[in-house]
Amino acid sequence: MNTIFYVEYDAVHHSPFMFDIPEGHDCWLLVITHTPALFWVNGKLEEYPPHCAVLYKPYQKIYYRACTEQYVNDWIRFASEELYITETSLPLGEPFPLDDPEYCHKLFQLLVVEHSFRNGYKESSISYLLRTLFNKLLESCAQENIGPQHYPLMKLRTAIHNNPSHVWTVATMAETLNISSGYLQLIYKKAFGLSCMDDVIHSRIRLAKEFLRHHRYTVAEIADRCGYRNVEHFCRQFKQITGVSPKQFKQQF
Repeated sequence: MNTIFYVEYDAVHHSPFMFDIPEGHDCWLLVITHTPALFWVNGKLEEYPPHCAVLYKPYQKIYYRACTEQYVNDWIRFASEELYITETSLPLGEPFPLDDPEYCHKLFQLLVVEHSFRNGYKESSISYLLRTLFNKLLESCAQENIGPQHYPLMKLRTAIHNNPSHVWTVATMAETLNISSGYLQLIYKKAFGLSCMDDVIHSRIRLAKEFLRHHRYTVAEIADRCGYRNVEHFCRQFKQITGVSPKQFKQQF
């Protein structure tokens, strides 16, 4: 069971802002930063970049403050009996970078809604949202070398997966990030394990599978809806990835 005492997103604090609780709270505190901040870690004050999370257990020393004119964060103070929280492997009192800060921010927005209103499934919804949030935190801890370019790359990849039929080219993708085409291909593959154009192709084939399973479009219509201007090229890429032609795939279903 989880009990939220207070949750807030996009909380704005103007300098000089300082949060100093030497004996800690009698509950858990999770903070996610949107701006740089100074945190007391291992006996000294260190500056951390935006998009970091820090989890404090009950009665753990809490000290952080603004290091810019404005400090913005999401935060939640809560009690829990769930083992995934009470026995968490997340670092305690030590900020770590988030893999997908926008995703976590949306979860905070939903937690504020659930906490604020008396919905019929409030307790269950809060439990699922907190579990999802902690899953994302664990995923972030497993990531290595989350640098400044990681977040624009995440936005680009989300856009590709959300709109695979768009006319994507390496040049236009690189332009949106203000970097060279060669550098984009290098860092994209390092971040996600495949090139940006391979990601486009896999996203298009995934969409094509959906059309083949659940719609009555012709192969030519599906090719066009998935961003291909040449049916033969579509069929060739589809078979290369799935091992069967679009018609053979459709017959399986």
